[in-house]
Amino acid sequence: MTQPRRDPVLLLHGQPGGAHDWQRVRTALGSDVTALAIDRPGWRAGSTPTDLAGNVAAAVAELDDHGARQATVVGHSLGAAVAAWLAAEHPDRVHALVLAAPAATCGSLVPLDYWLARPLAGELVGAPVMAGVSLALASAGVRRRLAGLLDVDEDYLHDAARGWRQPAAWRAFAADQRMLVRDLPALEGRLGSIRAPTTIVAGSADRIVPLSSARELQDAIPGAQLRVLPGGHLLTQRRAEDLARIIRASMNGRA
Repeated sequence: MTQPRRDPVLLLHGQPGGAHDWQRVRTALGSDVTALAIDRPGWRAGSTPTDLAGNVAAAVAELDDHGARQATVVGHSLGAAVAAWLAAEHPDRVHALVLAAPAATCGSLVPLDYWLARPLAGELVGAPVMAGVSLALASAGVRRRLAGLLDVDEDYLHDAARGWRQPAAWRAFAADQRMLVRDLPALEGRLGSIRAPTTIVAGSADRIVPLSSARELQDAIPGAQLRVLPGGHLLTQRRAEDLARIIRASMNGRA
């Protein structure tokens, strides 16, 4: 007997980042789950940074390219803002929503975010920092030690470093920063219209996105559930198996 086709999972990375951020989660989801991880606009070679609406258009195009009517949409950090906008703009395309360490409300922003969104500030700060980190990670020894310290894959650090040394990545970082400050107020106004079953996953010790903002997001999205996991912001790396279990539960309507 032919099994009914299961909707895929669409994975949206944060800032800085790329599709490779999701490798641990994809492995934990298992081979029976179709997981689509994309490089958001600006982070894909030859693409141009855009706003939240443009990120959503790219996500919908990915679903269309794979013939997927719906997906369980998962976003990490800034990617959660894209996922939430997608659920508000295209409710028929979202089976369920999982927002991990979400930067999706103004409460998720800190003073540094606003400073980095100023003209040229993101480029002036982001470029040397990202270039310096990528240069350090070019050393296999540094990667090995840092991977052990952070409990992340060495391949993940290698891929990240390779991308971060590109000027396009510096521009994408700055553009994403401006997008956060510019577009999150508009997103906040749409959160109440989200009807997809939503699970918010937060790290108990997240120093990038405050836990308080995850609680605000839970209050803003009707019926949203909040799961707090031990640890910080890198849930896709350090809590991949827990996150995969939550995603599978959302896919099956048991979140």
